[in-house]
Amino acid sequence: MQDAGPDHHPTYHADMPVVGADTLLRSGLKLAHMRMIVALDDHGQVSAAAQVLGMSQPAASRMIAEMEGILKAPLCQRLSRGVGLTAYGRALARRARAILLELREVDREISDLRSGKGGSVFLGAVTAPAIELAVPAIGKMRADNPRLEVNIQVDTSPVLARELLASRHDFIIARIPDDLNPRQFESREIGIEKACLIVRRGHPLAGDGTVPTDRLADYDWVFQPAGSLLRRTLERIFLSRNIPLPERVLNTGSLLLTLVMVAQSDAIAPVSVEVARFIRGEQGLGGAIDVLPIDFDIVVQPYSLIKVRNRVLSPAAAALHQRILDEIAEG
Repeated sequence: MQDAGPDHHPTYHADMPVVGADTLLRSGLKLAHMRMIVALDDHGQVSAAAQVLGMSQPAASRMIAEMEGILKAPLCQRLSRGVGLTAYGRALARRARAILLELREVDREISDLRSGKGGSVFLGAVTAPAIELAVPAIGKMRADNPRLEVNIQVDTSPVLARELLASRHDFIIARIPDDLNPRQFESREIGIEKACLIVRRGHPLAGDGTVPTDRLADYDWVFQPAGSLLRRTLERIFLSRNIPLPERVLNTGSLLLTLVMVAQSDAIAPVSVEVARFIRGEQGLGGAIDVLPIDFDIVVQPYSLIKVRNRVLSPAAAALHQRILDEIAEG
């Protein structure tokens, strides 16, 4: 690591050679090295990586120096806050993630074979298909396999796609972001998300029929962060219909906070139709929330079932993947 302070590491130059994958296997790198480079990539600090791996910071620094000595290339460099990986470090981290993922899959498959059932799945989904597809599929799988462990993250597509590439998910139900190479993924389009506007029961705009579009900008709004797909979709609709964009906006990616703000104020929020159905049903907030009647449709870009190209799913993940496809066919 360059400019590492008290724990001095060798300094290398950008023109030094980068070893290939076959050479890495014979180079002397260990699994501990793989875990270290991934921890550095995740946390951006030697101290944080050391804490995650259960070692002291000096020991972590010595391990980084050892890795750089083996590969004869600088893996990270000191930044104003923490460290950043060099091009060599990023390449190694990417390979290390794949190796660690494969080892995790081996462990999961062996556990599945020993128990006959069980296993674990790591799934990411945007909100609408999480409610409409993932939850029912998980429920049916757990009825047949009660020891199945499912880890699900509900977030935006850009976050989920990067988590998938970082090997933190087996597959996701989302959209491939424009700034990522689609060739990295295997993707199957499975549904179109529709959205609506929700307000509290008794809101000044509710109860009088279709709401005039020119009144929408008069109220506070709760939006997903700038750049999110649902927000961009609604903003395009507003601009195409000459509706002023809301000026008083609370930005949050939290569905819970969105619902609380809507229920306790006159704010308006766009949410998926599936979310609105749930929160208005017996399981949800009941009479606290209404759907605002509007004269335009909010149709969001289709979502897909996505996995990394050429990455083999574990038996449990493959079974849930197929169960979700069955849900679509039955729907």
